[in-house]
Amino acid sequence: MAVDYAVIVVYLAGMLAMGWWGMRRAKSKSEFLVAGRRLGPWMYSGTMAAIVLGGASTIGGVGLGYQYGLSGAWMVFTIGLGLLALSVFFSARIARLKVYTVSEMLDLRYGGRAGLISGIVMWAYTLMLAVTSTIAYATIFDVLFDMNRTVAIILGGAIVVAYSTLGGMWSITLTDMVQFVVKTIGVLLLLLPIAVIKAGGFSEMKAKLPTEYFDPLGIGGETIFTYVLIYTFGMLIGQDIWQRVFTARSDRVARLGGTVAGTYCLVYAVAGAVIGTAAKVMYPKLPTADAAFATIVKDELPVGVRGLVLAAALAAVMSTSSGALIACATVANNDIWSRIKGAVRREGDGAEHDEVKGNRAFILIMGIAVILIAIALNNVVEALTVAYNLLVGGLLVPILGGLLWRRGTAAGALAAVAVGGLAVVGLMAGYGILANEPVYYGLLASLAVYVVVSLATKPTDAAVLAAWRERLAGRGSEPEPAEPVGERVGG
Repeated sequence: MAVDYAVIVVYLAGMLAMGWWGMRRAKSKSEFLVAGRRLGPWMYSGTMAAIVLGGASTIGGVGLGYQYGLSGAWMVFTIGLGLLALSVFFSARIARLKVYTVSEMLDLRYGGRAGLISGIVMWAYTLMLAVTSTIAYATIFDVLFDMNRTVAIILGGAIVVAYSTLGGMWSITLTDMVQFVVKTIGVLLLLLPIAVIKAGGFSEMKAKLPTEYFDPLGIGGETIFTYVLIYTFGMLIGQDIWQRVFTARSDRVARLGGTVAGTYCLVYAVAGAVIGTAAKVMYPKLPTADAAFATIVKDELPVGVRGLVLAAALAAVMSTSSGALIACATVANNDIWSRIKGAVRREGDGAEHDEVKGNRAFILIMGIAVILIAIALNNVVEALTVAYNLLVGGLLVPILGGLLWRRGTAAGALAAVAVGGLAVVGLMAGYGILANEPVYYGLLASLAVYVVVSLATKPTDAAVLAAWRERLAGRGSEPEPAEPVGERVGG
């Protein structure tokens, strides 16, 4: 395993080196939180694909393929569909707003009264997303080094916290590009063909497995519908995803680059399901489906290749973890803490330079909190379900309503967030955390309250809507950097 260890160590050292490089570049709030809004299409596509395809998409996607066959691709497939929908229909408008958080968008649209409560819901979502990604380090380091769970979480989490705190979004962007390349080579170009060959090819796989393993809808229609509701719609409104849209150099980059990333996700989804199906042929009686990825990597891959594929799994986890961490810290600082203090953010006069230290401190604080919660928490699936249920049930309606329906009001948005969020929590207590009903009924309650309260209250002030339209058109936004660095960064 010495060669495999060397590959992993070089990879981890490279992540820290990029964090140091990013620290030298992130000199303003815009540079630190959204990479100066300078990313070109190639870098934007790679980083967007990296953040949405995390440990759940890689290890979990293979596990679903092991359990259900080709229909196990649906979870990751719906993530790709969500990213495509975001890129085609909404990303250009989102990029033109030139904001830092989803809550700032809600404030612009509804007149400054929806930010705090939406910020708290978004913070809870991004925190749990970061926690679940951090827990996944235990699985990978256990395969690599037979390491204690707590030590593995601290090691993996500390590396992500270090490079994220040092350089903010610049460090995360650079590391994500490396992680995207490593994932592409490790999973698509190496593990996929090797797994199929080791299983005897598709003909042998079909001969040894039940026919439902090759039914595209074998996982069940209700499950697919739930995936669409949670993951496809979740992609449309998550702070971790929007913060990447904010990094685009232009609305065209956001649209085209996101479309490329979404298409890549669809390919990745099918690849994971095929790898899992092949693992079922080779190891029909594994103790858990999630063990399929680690088992096939450990037992079937040659030296060196094994290290690269494990680095790919580590890359998948790190990209999601770092993206969720900076999103969590950004919301905590900009949407919650600054509002509680009553701070007024100023443009220019060096204020943004001062804010870098504050945002860096929040990443460090949130990172430590994430590691501690990850050590204490065991059930990843339940934590992730709670996060997505709160996000979709509480924020989907007011966000999409604000983008699509002029008559929506601040009172309607606040009522939708409160009722949707409380309904999801109450229904999870009644039906169970993993039940489908909480997000179904919570979303319906949020929609009904949003429409009724909006129609029953005074329309949004004309001046607020006029300012909103100006921002959507790309006017009245923050100044772009004087030096056209974006022409040299990211293609």
